[in-house]
Amino acid sequence: MKTTVLTVRTGSRRGLFDITDACARFVEGEGDGLLTIFVPHATAGVVVMELGAGSDVDLMTALDRLLPRDDRWVHRHGSTGHGADHLVSIVAPPSLTVPVVGGRLTLGTWQSIALLDPNSDNSERTVRLAFLAG
Repeated sequence: MKTTVLTVRTGSRRGLFDITDACARFVEGEGDGLLTIFVPHATAGVVVMELGAGSDVDLMTALDRLLPRDDRWVHRHGSTGHGADHLVSIVAPPSLTVPVVGGRLTLGTWQSIALLDPNSDNSERTVRLAFLAG
């Protein structure tokens, strides 16, 4: 198994961070297999979706409606609404797997791989990539 760790600098911005190119570079020339993307954080996840055409804004708006950024949460350390960040896994799990054929991700035309980070308290996130040849 081939593995690496990406560092994604999110600053104080909440949202989606495109990691598709880094994933594609990681599997380039590797043949067929499976790429697993794993985020070892309790307040972040990964998604496959269209980015840049408004869907990313729609996702964050829907997330804020589903998990309001206020003080209703029992989990209360960090910034206001941080308790909601700990429930992000109901929308975006901490890992996903993408098939790789001929060293290329098998994503659809408009699909991208993104880190979903609703938590503005962390300026940097870690993403582990693991390629298992098949």
